[in-house]
Amino acid sequence: MLKIQGGHTLEGSVSISGSKNAAAPIISAALLFDTAVLHNVPRIGDVFNLLEIIKTFGISVDFTGNDLTLKWIEASDANIDRDRMKKIRISILLLPTLLQKFGRATFPFPGGCNIGKRPIGEHISGLVDLGYNLSTDNEMYSLSGSKKSGEIHLHANRMVTATENLLTASVMRSGTTIIHNAAYEPHVIDLVNALRSAGVQIETRYNHQIIVQGVEKLPTKLEYTITSDYLESGTFVILGALASKTHIDIEHAAISDLDAFLERVHAIGVRTEDLGNDTLRVFRSRNLTAIDLQTNIFPGVPSDLQSPLAILLTQAEGISRIHEVLYEGRFTYLLELEKMKGHVALLNPHEAMVFGPTPLRGATVSSWDLRAGAAMIIAGLIAEGETSITNVEYIERGYEDIVGKLVKIGAKIVKQDVL
Repeated sequence: MLKIQGGHTLEGSVSISGSKNAAAPIISAALLFDTAVLHNVPRIGDVFNLLEIIKTFGISVDFTGNDLTLKWIEASDANIDRDRMKKIRISILLLPTLLQKFGRATFPFPGGCNIGKRPIGEHISGLVDLGYNLSTDNEMYSLSGSKKSGEIHLHANRMVTATENLLTASVMRSGTTIIHNAAYEPHVIDLVNALRSAGVQIETRYNHQIIVQGVEKLPTKLEYTITSDYLESGTFVILGALASKTHIDIEHAAISDLDAFLERVHAIGVRTEDLGNDTLRVFRSRNLTAIDLQTNIFPGVPSDLQSPLAILLTQAEGISRIHEVLYEGRFTYLLELEKMKGHVALLNPHEAMVFGPTPLRGATVSSWDLRAGAAMIIAGLIAEGETSITNVEYIERGYEDIVGKLVKIGAKIVKQDVL
């Protein structure tokens, strides 16, 4: 549980960690190499869980600070932790490596997400199109075989993890793979850049095609530095606007990935300044104005920043309308916001209204998912009185040392064990 004393202003600087959403696919793709050394890896729950699974099929793991070294020792798929795979959604990113290494993979439908089941049809159909054979048994899927040669066309339907999986699966193959309607989120492009750094020829086109020239052999070692987490950066932008004394500085802010988000917060009335060297200054902002907000796939406003943005809109004058395009389960946090006296209205699973400005009051609230938990932290920091947040394991899945970073800039927040 997190305990927050609201009303304390923030000042100073915060350094953004490595991208959660880039770390998982890059770690998974790194297993195509005998040895991989990855830098700027966030120390978060999702990464730790993924590494525990990886250990069970014969890999040495050294995770010191934010440097991760992976090395194949004795490859075996006899003891793979499928129970853990079932609990975390990102485990599906291990499929290309398992198939490449062992020629087979049996896996459960991945879980670990409260904003709705993520469909895996594009993953499966793409792997089948690459040449693998599929069979099913209850909730288990099995793929086996080997990849075909020649030119192959795949379709990702703008789905991020499907794009990442099909990209990784296409690397070690004789022939060209064209992934149509690929996702272009910053974490997808970071995976592209990681593979390019190892000599893989990958072309990205304006029409959301990714073209991979397959290779029969890769270098024995991959070394790569993971990009900063633009979603964590966006969270701190909102914190700076609502809770800073005068301003906070966000280092490694991934500014270039935040265009649509920054346009919207500027429209609300938030003032920022690019200080150079990827450092963004965010000023305490008043006289905020309600807006209409719609999430979308990149380069649109990220769905993952929708709930933090709603907290910003509680302090804006007027009625804001939020249209959540991607996930029908994303508005569950509004129930918690109402406990803090936020004035909101859920119109349907994809639309909500926020009325402001509304003073928030401390309460006991739950973290329904990773980003909803971040939103509750922001709400607690600007609320009057004390806020308690339960289910903090969701927050720890994606934000490295969030308590330590907030304390450093003046927040009154502690983590307490629940008896």
